[in-house]
Amino acid sequence: MPEPTYLPRASARSLLRRRGVWLPSAVILGLLSLVLSMLYLGANNDPVGSTKDLPIALVNSDRGAEAAGERIDLGAQIATQITGSAEMKDKVSWKTVDRRTADDLLARGKVFGALVIPEDFSASVAALAGPPQHEPHPPTMTVLTNPAAGSFGSGMAAEINQKVVATTSAQVGRGLTQELGRRADSAHTGGPAAPGAAAQLVIADPVNATVEEGHPLGSHSGLGLSAFFYALVLVLGGMLGANVIHTQVDTALGYMANDKGPFRFVKPAQHMTRLHHFVVCSVLMVVLSMLTSALAMAGAVGVVGIDASHLGLLWIFGACATAAMGITALALLAAFGTPGPIVSMLVLIGLAIPSAGATIPLQALPDFYRFLAEFEPFRQVVDGVRSILYFGARTDAGLGRAWTMTAIGFAVSLVLGLVLTRLYDRRGLHRSALQPARPQP
Repeated sequence: MPEPTYLPRASARSLLRRRGVWLPSAVILGLLSLVLSMLYLGANNDPVGSTKDLPIALVNSDRGAEAAGERIDLGAQIATQITGSAEMKDKVSWKTVDRRTADDLLARGKVFGALVIPEDFSASVAALAGPPQHEPHPPTMTVLTNPAAGSFGSGMAAEINQKVVATTSAQVGRGLTQELGRRADSAHTGGPAAPGAAAQLVIADPVNATVEEGHPLGSHSGLGLSAFFYALVLVLGGMLGANVIHTQVDTALGYMANDKGPFRFVKPAQHMTRLHHFVVCSVLMVVLSMLTSALAMAGAVGVVGIDASHLGLLWIFGACATAAMGITALALLAAFGTPGPIVSMLVLIGLAIPSAGATIPLQALPDFYRFLAEFEPFRQVVDGVRSILYFGARTDAGLGRAWTMTAIGFAVSLVLGLVLTRLYDRRGLHRSALQPARPQP
């Protein structure tokens, strides 16, 4: 087929020589690379050093014991030392509670782990300081993890708790060693015999740590990351869906050509106000979000087989979250035009993912990202999905806040889009030029 002759010809060489082709592309791509690298790597650069007020439960169930005619309560002493530690003062926010409350906090994702001092702790230590035993029973402290609240945060809490156990063991060991020395002195004067070599090894490092899951997850939960990836699907579904819908409406109105492989179709241009264009796109977004949420759930639960319950609620929340993301992206498209997809990517992805608290806990992020987490939408979606998948869809486990913030985001974006498009229309800033059609050869 001969090439059209009624359009001015442009050679590849002349196009590559144009500054208007190189400069905008270089500026946009360069700034995106710079900003995204700073955002993502800045959030994950030093999580341990940035940690502040990481919530960990501390349970002291020790009942105390009698040793050499004296009452000892090592559990209370250790708990006081832990909560008053200058090293952990700013990094950890200890929640001193009983075991039942600790289990509830773990089940709501309010703490990343727990450290439990058992009922017989003082008695176990006192037994080591007493007469030699055939099989000495070392005291044990339990470290509870909570991967449902975030595998990275749970790992940080477990590491902190294990360090606390090691420090406690060293302190208790020094006390027992002193007692061992006194017993050795008394053995020379006819007193009780000093413990043997095996008992001495136990006394040097007496306290053991037992690691258990405080809030167990299923084997198909991605170690607590399935909520993050599912939320990512919902956010991308809203952002990409908005761009697809916007393009399809423009194509149907003749604003854009429809290229299918080598074939190009152009419909006659039809005028539509910016306000009506935004309304049409928003209606499509809301309705199609129900479909995309259902298909996302079918793929994740039905095909992949992730652990999930409350499927009806998961579908409804997914549809609302996708619609809210989509309306936000459509409002940015209506406000900024061609740069709209880049702006929406920065708002919904660039700024949102590092501040979501999905991989790195919020308490281990720099202050800038904690500020973003208060209103960035991704964090709200992650909290809602995490509550549905891991915490029995409890509103106090993040789902209540997720519903509230999703509704606010939807309403604000919708109002913003309606107001801006109405303002543009009133000023005559239409997207289509109302000019009579000119015949073309």
